[in-house]
Amino acid sequence: MQPIQVIDRGREDYQPCFDAMRAYTEARTADTPDQIWLVEHAPVYTLGQAGNPAHLLFADDAIPLIRIDRGGQITYHGPGQVVAYLLLDLRRRRLMVRELVSDIEQAVLDTLAAYNLAAERKPGAPGIYLSGGAHAGAKIAALGLKIRNGCSYHGVSLNVQMDLSPFLRINPCGYAGLETVDMATAGAAVTAAQQPDIARRLAAALCEVLAEREASALAAIPE
Repeated sequence: MQPIQVIDRGREDYQPCFDAMRAYTEARTADTPDQIWLVEHAPVYTLGQAGNPAHLLFADDAIPLIRIDRGGQITYHGPGQVVAYLLLDLRRRRLMVRELVSDIEQAVLDTLAAYNLAAERKPGAPGIYLSGGAHAGAKIAALGLKIRNGCSYHGVSLNVQMDLSPFLRINPCGYAGLETVDMATAGAAVTAAQQPDIARRLAAALCEVLAEREASALAAIPE
């Protein structure tokens, strides 16, 4: 199978990136390469297709709210956050959605471990949460996907060093009172200048766990 292409799209407003994801997925053929898009968005709130607008507690004229087609509730994207969108043909990869979610979470855990941050999954609450320290239980990465015709888009956001105040105006991912932190707040020695390196490390971790999954699936096929 072809390697996953990693595309760095730099800083991009949310709506055109969202439109591009949908267009890429709609135009797929059996030969369309799988891609991971790395992007940093201007400030925006996004609300999942079944999301409740009441989770936006205080509207901000400077931060638009965009309803989109992923699962989940409301989240915030903005400068200082790495976003990785996974445009994958799941059927071609023999990959179940639950396996993809698990692999994304593992890649985030591996990335955080490289910066000496201990984190964990929470059953029934996709994403990654700190597992110790003063901010134990705080969310540091959010995850949401859309599957169309057996192909995924949307993905995961990892907070690096950002203005966290917009999260105080929402119930993050629909959970009232959930603390949201970034890597710098959690104690990692990271700066905004390191964000491209962190994005590349996350993309490499995603490619690695997906390759391991593919190898396991192929090994399980009877000869």
